[in-house]
Amino acid sequence: MKVTLLTLLLAVAAFAADAGPLSSTLEAWKQAMLKKDAAALQKMYHADLTYTHSSALTETKAEAIAAVAKASPKAIDYHDVTTKVYGNTAVLKGKFDITNDQNVTSHLVLLTVWLKSGSDWQLVARQATKLP
Repeated sequence: MKVTLLTLLLAVAAFAADAGPLSSTLEAWKQAMLKKDAAALQKMYHADLTYTHSSALTETKAEAIAAVAKASPKAIDYHDVTTKVYGNTAVLKGKFDITNDQNVTSHLVLLTVWLKSGSDWQLVARQATKLP
């Protein structure tokens, strides 16, 4: 019983250690979007990025970065975020409220897939669904 409990505690600690950096990555993504920081997004987005909007529009890395420069969000709030780490891959899901420059807020569920590259996480896939 003690061995099982110890194994469980070590697994939880390992998960927490891996998930922690993704929280700061999510905040860095938010700030890059709000500041239209193409250089930060260039580093954060994987070369094979598939970036799908709730309208079903799908963009490549270059298209997603260019779109931010044209119509950057004014505010991004997120909650109910969960992260599962599988080796060098993480799946992050959460509810996002994104307000555009015309003060229209979209309430979305985002499902994102991140790959660890060295000590950094890169976004490789994003799928948005509008909440009713």
